[in-house]
Amino acid sequence: MRYLRIALAALVVTVAIVACSSGSGSGSPAATSGSAATSGPAGTPTTSSGGGTPAEAAITILNFKYGDPLTVKPGATVTVTNQDSVRHDVVADDGGFKTELLGKGESSTFTAPTTPGTYTFSCSAHPGSMSGIGTLVVQG
Repeated sequence: MRYLRIALAALVVTVAIVACSSGSGSGSPAATSGSAATSGPAGTPTTSSGGGTPAEAAITILNFKYGDPLTVKPGATVTVTNQDSVRHDVVADDGGFKTELLGKGESSTFTAPTTPGTYTFSCSAHPGSMSGIGTLVVQG
């Protein structure tokens, strides 16, 4: 089990490095272990201005996309960063988590649900073009 966790951590770091160094603008979320973020109670957004505790996973909004599905542990801290020039948020379709509306370059965090499952999320500011297109997979 420990080797699986180490291998998973190495994969996460590799994905984060590739995502950060890629100029493709794919908008794919990158799970990271060194992003600065703060966390609030479950489902409560907390804006990050640097410092704080490391985030466990990250979603980058780019070109009206959240990227590929993101897999996290129950209760993980997820940092959301908006790279679009318009404001976006992350709102779970079941109401389980959300962030505030974020301007370009702004970040916020939320706590992933503690119950394993697949959770879809949307942008409340753009329901027609960003409805149910984000996916968070919580694996125990």
